[in-house]
Amino acid sequence: MNIAQYEFAGEGMQRVYENEKWTVGIKNWKPANDITGIDCLERHNKTDELFVLTEGTCTLVYANETESGLEFNSVKMVPGKVFNIPAALWHNTITQKDTKLILIEDSNTSMENSDILKLDKDQIDNIRSLV
Repeated sequence: MNIAQYEFAGEGMQRVYENEKWTVGIKNWKPANDITGIDCLERHNKTDELFVLTEGTCTLVYANETESGLEFNSVKMVPGKVFNIPAALWHNTITQKDTKLILIEDSNTSMENSDILKLDKDQIDNIRSLV
């Protein structure tokens, strides 16, 4: 028996390990996660998602649904800390080209139990002002 090692150096996210309970992915910068490319938020309706910043800079942006619409906020990630995105919270990552994140989530997380919210110009401007 040997110890397995996983890596991913391309743009975007790739699941590098998965079993019946959870999955681990590596998420690197991609244009859609740049401050100039952000255009949507996502949410996973049944599962939490964990992020760990290992390199670079990342701001987690998120939105809570209120009676008057979405209320946006952000958290600047700190390397080595674990950040938990609760199930059903709208969120996305704003990264720079040198950024690398580790993500951990339930292996059943998929687009079948997740949603994508396309942002309008005012919402994008709101998010950019937070970052």
